[in-house]
Amino acid sequence: MAATAALALAGCSSSSGSASTAADGKPELKVTASFMPEPVGGSGMAAGFVTVANSGSTADRLTSVTSSLSDNITLHTTKNQQMREVTSLPVPAHGELDLERGGNHLMFMGLKKQPKPGEKVAVQLHFEKGGTLKAELPVKEPTYNPKHG
Repeated sequence: MAATAALALAGCSSSSGSASTAADGKPELKVTASFMPEPVGGSGMAAGFVTVANSGSTADRLTSVTSSLSDNITLHTTKNQQMREVTSLPVPAHGELDLERGGNHLMFMGLKKQPKPGEKVAVQLHFEKGGTLKAELPVKEPTYNPKHG
């Protein structure tokens, strides 16, 4: 769909991306934070965390993620210390989707290489209505956990 492709915009900084739409009641999405803890133990898996802000008046849903690091990236939620895969995650109108430790997150399985701290992992976040956002997840030390205000 040409309209969706037109929405894919690279971000102004290395760790964020944005895809905005015309002022016609559609989502206005922007990645405001992101990171990937360095995977440990040789499991071939890694977690990814992003915050997507929606300044638009229409809610959206994150439906998938793609990256050259893995051909198998899934969306997960954690409730009552139980992790489960989901098909999408909501991005509320005038709100945020916050993927963070202990909650919603991305799972990269079958890693093609081992990312190291200081590197960045490029991803494409695919949304139901807002198209595709490109973002980079800075690789941090395994115990990294940003403080939320």
